[in-house]
Amino acid sequence: MIQDMTVGVGALAVGAGLLEATVRTATPLAYAALGESVSERAGVINIGLEGSIIAGALSATIAAGAIGVGGGFAAGAGAGLLVSALFALFAVGLRADQIITGTAITLFALGLTGTVYRTVYGSGGVALTTPTAATHALPFLSSLPVIGHAFFAQPLATYALYLIAPVLAWWMQRTHAGLALRAVGEYPEAAIAAGISPRRTQLMAVLFAGAMAGLAGATLVLAQAGTFVEGMSAGRGFIAIAIVVLGRWRPLGVAAAALLFGAATSLQTLFQSMGWTGIPYQLFLAVPYLLTLMVLAVTGTRATRRVV
Repeated sequence: MIQDMTVGVGALAVGAGLLEATVRTATPLAYAALGESVSERAGVINIGLEGSIIAGALSATIAAGAIGVGGGFAAGAGAGLLVSALFALFAVGLRADQIITGTAITLFALGLTGTVYRTVYGSGGVALTTPTAATHALPFLSSLPVIGHAFFAQPLATYALYLIAPVLAWWMQRTHAGLALRAVGEYPEAAIAAGISPRRTQLMAVLFAGAMAGLAGATLVLAQAGTFVEGMSAGRGFIAIAIVVLGRWRPLGVAAAALLFGAATSLQTLFQSMGWTGIPYQLFLAVPYLLTLMVLAVTGTRATRRVV
């Protein structure tokens, strides 16, 4: 009996820890995916999202070291917005191919951030000297069993998402601006007939997505990793696009899908800690990316069946 109780308590602790890691890991993904959902609703797929994330991460690192954590988040959002403005110039303003433009922007941002990082910090890097966001436990809610510490003992960046997702869902469905956004993405001719400028709407949507991706990068550094590493975005921009598809372009669905991908990332860490020596650790690292491919493959198959 005592042994069974011990096993049960241990399993509960592991589950609570996994849930906490899931929420922490899902936070930057949710920021990027919620911004991308707005961009895609306007008819623009921002493949350059990865570039905004890495730019936001480096800018947040530099600014946080100089003026504090709050300034780091602001700088991250600003850097992400600037990268997305460059993407919008070609993809929205000049009507260049979105995939090619986004890929070029991502490669440019990855190379530029690596160069700036080595210029600012030298070969030694930033190490663990970056200030990080403090965790704030909400009274009563943080003491709830299992979910309390996971959802209600988090940095302010995570709590902000609890407001952003439902407000964004309400804005898309219940406001004239949200209707105009969806009209531009789904029925641009009708939007033009109603006096809505598709280019202006798409520009604002892409800039919003870039700022959110920059916040994702800032959150990755200031509320999760605690430091900057070259290429640390590690495909999160592409994962965010898959999250948008899985969430059916609805903010609340996107937030839930981000938790799923956060759980996949946390599981690969848990699997490695179990000491399964017979399985290459690279297979565990691939779990989030395999899930991304599965989501895109299944969604693509369904779309093809609908067309046929």
